[in-house]
This record gives sequence, C-alpha cells and structure tokens, in this order.
Amino acid sequence: MDHVTAAPQPPSEPAFVRSSRRSLALALSSGALGAAVTLLASRQRWSEGTASVAGGAFPLTAKGSDITGVPAALAVVGLAALVAVFAVRRSGRVLVAALLALSGVGTGVAALLGAYDSSALDDKAAEASGDSAATVGTLSHTGWPYVAAVGGALILLAGLLALRYGRLWPAMSGRYERDGTPRPRKAQPVDPDRPEDMWKALDRGEDPTGPDPA
Repeated sequence: MDHVTAAPQPPSEPAFVRSSRRSLALALSSGALGAAVTLLASRQRWSEGTASVAGGAFPLTAKGSDITGVPAALAVVGLAALVAVFAVRRSGRVLVAALLALSGVGTGVAALLGAYDSSALDDKAAEASGDSAATVGTLSHTGWPYVAAVGGALILLAGLLALRYGRLWPAMSGRYERDGTPRPRKAQPVDPDRPEDMWKALDRGEDPTGPDPA
C-alpha cells in the first residue's frame, strides 16, 4: 500500500519575532497618532467666556496654544524621540524610549491642567475692557483639552512599548557594527603581474608590496 508523504511545512515564525513586529507597528502608529492629535487639539478652542465692555458682554475665546504651549511642544519632542529610537542602540535606545514616555506624561498633564486655566481669557478680558483688573465672566470649557490628553496617552503608550520591546526592533542602518564603528573591508589579493591590480590597491590605501592577507 502506497504511503502519502505529507508536504514539509515551512518553519513557524518565532514568537519573539511576531511580538517585535506587532509592538513596532503599534508604537509607530500610536506615537504618530498621539502627536498629531495633540497638535490638532492645541489649535482648537479650549475655553470661552465674556468680558464687560461699555456695559455689554463681549465674547472671548482662547485656543489651546493661547492657554499653554506645553502639550504641542512635548508632542513634537515625543515625535522626534520616536524617530530617534531607531537611530540608537542599547542604552541609548532605553534613554530615548524613556524620553518618549515622559513626553507623553507631560503632554497629558499639561493638557488637563490647561482645561481649568482661565488666565488666557482673563488677559483678553483686561485687554478688551482696558481694565487690568478685569476678569472673564461666564467661563466655560470645551472637550479639546481632553482630546490633547488622549494624544499624550498614546505617546506614553509608544514610549512604554519602546522600553519593553525596543531591544528587539531594528536600527535604521546595518552599515555599522554594534559598537558604532564601520565594518572593516577585507583586503583584495593583488597580482604583482597585473599593474591594474596594483593601482587599485593603491587607490584603496593598501600596500601592494606587502604580504598577502591571511
């Protein structure tokens, strides 16, 4: 009776390789999305109110960038750190990943603090009324500060993933060894009977009259 030979199955991908790819994709997407969300939210209206001008109510609004520039600045820092993670290795990668995570924390905290800040509108009320002691009335806030805080959380997630799985991620270039030095090129054998080989060796900085390389 003939036996049917099963076709060989391709080797399965190691689990750590799958984890590395998934964590890399998630970190890139969450970090980039978090920075974009924070920058977008910082340009939106965060608070509104009124100021008493000539016996009437004058409407005032303040964007996130009017209240605080910290979330947008830290989002840019986090985005730069996300890119820099792939340009460094070993301890440098850990430090950059920590900076990425801290950028996310700072972004979220600054956004939440800005949600209750009325100083920007108070300054606008004083300018509109001509009274330096004037303050804004009927103050209200929008949901954009919380959107910026969500962006900070996404940046934090990218940083935590980089801290946990960053050692498994590839670097930008494989041209350098692990210590950062260029890989040495092997000397090519030189045939003394071929003048063109001797000229090429001189161009490479080699001694064509020296002993043959091992």
